Amino acid sequence: MADLVSFSARLRSLAAERPGAPAVTCGPDAVSRAELDRWSDAVAVELKHHGVGVGSMVTVALPNGVEWFVAAVACWKLGATPQPVSARLPARELQAVVALAEPVVVVGADPVALPGRSCMTVCPRSTRPSGGADLPDVVSPSWKAPTSGGSTGRPKLIVSGDRGVVDLAADPPLLLRRDGCLVMPGPLFHNGPIVWACTALLHGNHVVVLPRFDAEGTLAALVDHRADMVYLVPTMMKRIWSLGPEVRSSYDLSALRVVWHLAEPCPVWLKEAWIGWLGPERILELYAGTEAQLRTTITGTEWLEHRGSVGRPQGGEVEICDPDGRPLPAGTEGEVWLRSGRSTPAYRYIGAEARVKDGGWESLGDMGRLDADGYLYLGDRSQDMILVGGSNVYPAEVEAALGEHPAVRSCAVIGLPDEERGSRVHAIVEADPRAVSADELLASAAERLVAYKRPRTVEFVSTPLRDDAGKVRRSQLRAERLERRGDGGPPAPPTTPEPPEPTTVHQEPPEPATGPG
Repeated sequence: MADLVSFSARLRSLAAERPGAPAVTCGPDAVSRAELDRWSDAVAVELKHHGVGVGSMVTVALPNGVEWFVAAVACWKLGATPQPVSARLPARELQAVVALAEPVVVVGADPVALPGRSCMTVCPRSTRPSGGADLPDVVSPSWKAPTSGGSTGRPKLIVSGDRGVVDLAADPPLLLRRDGCLVMPGPLFHNGPIVWACTALLHGNHVVVLPRFDAEGTLAALVDHRADMVYLVPTMMKRIWSLGPEVRSSYDLSALRVVWHLAEPCPVWLKEAWIGWLGPERILELYAGTEAQLRTTITGTEWLEHRGSVGRPQGGEVEICDPDGRPLPAGTEGEVWLRSGRSTPAYRYIGAEARVKDGGWESLGDMGRLDADGYLYLGDRSQDMILVGGSNVYPAEVEAALGEHPAVRSCAVIGLPDEERGSRVHAIVEADPRAVSADELLASAAERLVAYKRPRTVEFVSTPLRDDAGKVRRSQLRAERLERRGDGGPPAPPTTPEPPEPTTVHQEPPEPATGPG
C-alpha cells in the first residue's frame, strides 16, 4: 500500500532524522540536510514574495552546484515546477525558452537579458530565521519541466506527468540505496542528471555533483566520498577509459556498486572494455525519453548475451514499424514506437506536438529492431538519417566506427549535399590531426563499414562536439557548414577565433555508390 508524502515533507523528515548528514556537495561547497532545509526555506519565502505558488513555473538558469538544489527544493516547497535550463544559454535562446515556459520567476539569469521578466539570484546563506514555518505542505502537480532542443534546435518543454510525491512504502528506484552516495558529473539541466540526482536526494543519498565533467575528477570523487553509484554517458566513459590503465588502477573503486550509463549509444568496444574493467554486474544501461512513456534496462551480464541491446521494455510496450506504421517482424529495423502502461499521461509538451498513431502509440523518432527475445537494439534518429545514393546511412553507426580510434575524443556525422549521390557522409572529428590523419581514420572506417557508409570528407575540430550529457545537435552542425560555404561543399576554415586551431578538411575521391545489397 502506497505511503505518499510531498517532496518537501520528505526532505524535512530526512533533515530531522540526521540533520548533520551531507545532502549535496560540489567541489569545496557542501550543505547538510538541515542546511539545505533552512536555505531552501529562505529562498521559498523570497519566491513566494515574487508570486510563486502551486502550479507556477520557475525557470532555473543555474550551473551545477549546491544552489541548483536549493532552488529546486524551494520550488517544491511552494508546489511549483522547476524548469531547468543551461546557465550558459545565449540570451536569444533563453528568451525563447522563457517565452514558452512563462515562468513567474527566472532564477540565476541576468535581468538585462530578460526585460520585463521577474528575475532573482539564489539567496546567500543566512543565519536569520527563514520563515519556512509559515510554508504549508503542498505538492507540485509536475515535479520537473526540462527543456529539449531536439534535432531541430527549436526548444520545447517536457512537463512531467508525475507529482512531487515520494512513496515511502516502495523500495528506492534506479537501484539506489537509502543513505547511499551518488556521484553526478552530468549537467543538471538535462533530464537524466535531474532524475538521478533528485531521486537520490529524496531517498536520503549524499549527492556529489561535479561543477562540470572531468574524467579523473570523477574517479577522485568516487573514492573521496566512497560513492556506491555513478551516472555517466558514453562520452564520459570514453574519456575515463582514455586516462589509461595506470591512472584508472590508482583509484580504489571497491565501494562502487552501480555504473548507470544512458543518453547516447554506447560503442560495443567501449562497453566491453568497462565490463572487463569493473565486471558485468556493475554496468547497467537504460533507454528512455524525457517523456518517460516507458524504459528499457539491461545489465552487463544480459548484454554479453545480447550485445548491442539496450534491454527489454518495462512499464509499457515497444513495437517496430515501417514508414506506414505497420508492425515489422523481429530482426527487422524500423521506427521505434512506444506505448505506456500508465493510466495517466507521462508528460505534456509545451512548444511541440507528440508523434502518435492509433492505439496509444508514440514515437520519439528513434530507429531500431527487436530480437526474438524482445530485446531492443537502437539505430539512430530517423530525422538524422543520411540518404546516400538511395541507401540509408545512420550517423550513430559511422560515429561508433570512427570513435574506436583512440585519438578520437568525439565525433559527429552529418550529411552534406552531393550532386552525384544526393548526400555525402561528412565526419566532424574532435581530435588532434597531428595524432591521427584523415587517411588513418578512413582506413580504420574501411575495416568496419561498407563503402557507402564511409565518410567522404573528414573535418578536424578542437572544440567539443558533444556537451557533458553526450548530446550533439547534428542539424545545427549541418546548418553552420552549409552557411559557411554556400555551395554545400566541404566547410572552409572558420573565420572566427574559435576553434583556436584551424579546421582541417580532407576529401576522399568519389567511389561508385553502392547500396546494402
